[in-house]
Amino acid sequence: MTGPALKPLHALLALLAIAIWGSNFVVIKLALAHLPPLTLAALRFVFAAFPALFFIKRPATPMWMLAAYGLLIGVVQFGVLYIAMQSSISPGLASLVVQTQAFFTIGLSMALTGERLRGYQLAALLLAAAGLGWLMVHAGAEVTPLGLGLVLLSALGWAGGNTVQRAAKTESVLAFVVWSSLFAIPPLIALALVFDGWPAIVHGITQATPGTWAAVLWQSLGNTLVGYVAWGWLLDRYPAATISPLSLLVPVIGMGASAILLGEPLSAWKLTAAGLVLSGLALNTLWPMWRRRAAGR
Repeated sequence: MTGPALKPLHALLALLAIAIWGSNFVVIKLALAHLPPLTLAALRFVFAAFPALFFIKRPATPMWMLAAYGLLIGVVQFGVLYIAMQSSISPGLASLVVQTQAFFTIGLSMALTGERLRGYQLAALLLAAAGLGWLMVHAGAEVTPLGLGLVLLSALGWAGGNTVQRAAKTESVLAFVVWSSLFAIPPLIALALVFDGWPAIVHGITQATPGTWAAVLWQSLGNTLVGYVAWGWLLDRYPAATISPLSLLVPVIGMGASAILLGEPLSAWKLTAAGLVLSGLALNTLWPMWRRRAAGR
């Protein structure tokens, strides 16, 4: 059986979330032109939490879950991603590699539930690993081994955050995201002081242009609140089999936006790597649906 088709307005909402996430990698690169990476991450979550926190009631979720989600998404996913994107990986490739969170999510699920790796999951993982290996063969100005490793760590943080959010079973995705953002702020500020340095923080903030601040607000309001909340709202109303495949468009939009807006080249080796990784992601996402549909027939 397949899930119900999206209503037209809901399909537009899903495409809006995907467009926000895909284009966000270009926005990150623009913001990093003036702001140090951990400073940018701290500002992102400051504006995601405030002033919304004063108007949204704290969800009935254990505090440790809010803290864990804030640390995993704020520090590990985005803090590490921004460091990588500063000079170690191009925006288009970052949008592709971070999607490996799907495989880390599978690994975490196996570790927690004892579930065994299935054949199609192994095949999907091998395809994605071949794509990442192909990236490493062509490592250079657009991606370094450090950049690839950092984005994979970012993907692991994203997977961990997803695992915590599912376990929380919160009634309000918006409240969960806003209140968890509060726990990302102190460690990000502390890390920014240590690794960005106070002089760089002051210089970045004072030299930031209106465009830089618009990029920060896009991170906070567009990506964190609109994107995540819209996606969570859709997942509450439709089966995951209906919504999840749409996320395969995120790296497509990410690489396309980076090519159009930043002039990032779409060379043959990059398209080959993208094809392998996306094939692995598609197999992992679509194979269970094909099996269910065949069984339904």
